[in-house]
Amino acid sequence: MGAAAVAAAAAVGGRCRCCGRERCRADPCGVLCLLLTYLSVGYADYVVLEHILLQPGFRASLWCPFHAAAFNFIVVMLLASHTRAVFADPGMVPLPDTAIDFSDLRSSSGSSHKSSRNNEDWTVCNRCETYRPPRAHHCRVCHRCVRRMDHHCPWINNCVGELNQKYFIQFLFYTGLASLYAMGLVLTAWLWPLDSGGGASDHPLQTAHRIILLVESVLFGLFVTVIFYDQLVSIITDETPIEQLRNRLRKEPHREVAHTRKPKIALLREVFGRGFMICWFFPCNCSSPSSGGPSYSYLPNYDV
Repeated sequence: MGAAAVAAAAAVGGRCRCCGRERCRADPCGVLCLLLTYLSVGYADYVVLEHILLQPGFRASLWCPFHAAAFNFIVVMLLASHTRAVFADPGMVPLPDTAIDFSDLRSSSGSSHKSSRNNEDWTVCNRCETYRPPRAHHCRVCHRCVRRMDHHCPWINNCVGELNQKYFIQFLFYTGLASLYAMGLVLTAWLWPLDSGGGASDHPLQTAHRIILLVESVLFGLFVTVIFYDQLVSIITDETPIEQLRNRLRKEPHREVAHTRKPKIALLREVFGRGFMICWFFPCNCSSPSSGGPSYSYLPNYDV
């Protein structure tokens, strides 16, 4: 009866509810982190322009327009990649329009279903009440299953998954680059002042802004550098943090060996796209990030 119900659901409920309207959730922590992100970026841009580049030493130099254009380009790329990471679909598993009967699966061990070579590791999510493909996990914040879920990040108020990991890594990269650039400008203004009066003409308020910017750049720079490194390691090893934790708890370090035999460049192209490498730095879809992509059914191809 369960198999018949699955087939009936596939025939009647052929459409899937997409998650486009549910991606930006009203999570208090996520909303607070979004506001903190935009305020921090805006404050850094204000201090760099008003209290460093437009000061008498930098204002008359040709370095002023160069640094202003370069820093604001990084800020624009940071905000663009962050926006894409916030509103992009992380790879949520679509929900069927009609309920699926899982009584047969729950009453049996399910070994007969996993014997199919095309449906190995397909599981049933008890919260979403649907099938989920291999390497998909349920997010307790988004209340949905996400393909190749890495983690739920409050800084983007969204999950990091198969389809938006590229934008999340770009956000980390440009945040670290902007932090390094801001630190360099602050230290340059202090150590090698371009005005004839040296650093003695600095007002206390201006010095306070520079100190706050320096502290903010160091903290955010170290924070995103650690996460950026962790993201690259998870891509190269083809093992998400959830899978790493699961393998440690189960003491099965070689369970995902089949995923780690791909070349590293192939694993990177699965995330950043198969086009030119220069496109990896731009928050746009130069090519499909994965050969499989989101075009799949919410029902596994079980033999019924």
